[in-house]
Amino acid sequence: MNTKDSFKVFVKKNPSLIKHVQDGTMTWQKFYEIYDMYGEDDSVWKEYLNKSVNSSTGLFDYIKNLDLDSIQSGVNSVQRVISLFQEMSSKNDGKNTNNEEYKPRPVYKHFED
Repeated sequence: MNTKDSFKVFVKKNPSLIKHVQDGTMTWQKFYEIYDMYGEDDSVWKEYLNKSVNSSTGLFDYIKNLDLDSIQSGVNSVQRVISLFQEMSSKNDGKNTNNEEYKPRPVYKHFED
């Protein structure tokens, strides 16, 4: 296995590295260079490898960053669309707008025949 493939396996075993790339503190290139120079079992990884990733803090951060006003406006928009569809369907519940019964035109006839 070459170095690039072994680095991919190392990242899969240590998903906490992804967080450092996402928040902009490191890049994949820098991580790869560290891996290429020092390997897996070096003290250089201690600051990047967080073995006890707390999922509740991640969820809390996600909830904290939610914009509740935009969520509320989205819910209101969906409610308006649903009420519009309900109004349209209640107006057209089998009622014919004309008093005449609909009779389809035969296929072989033209408009003026």
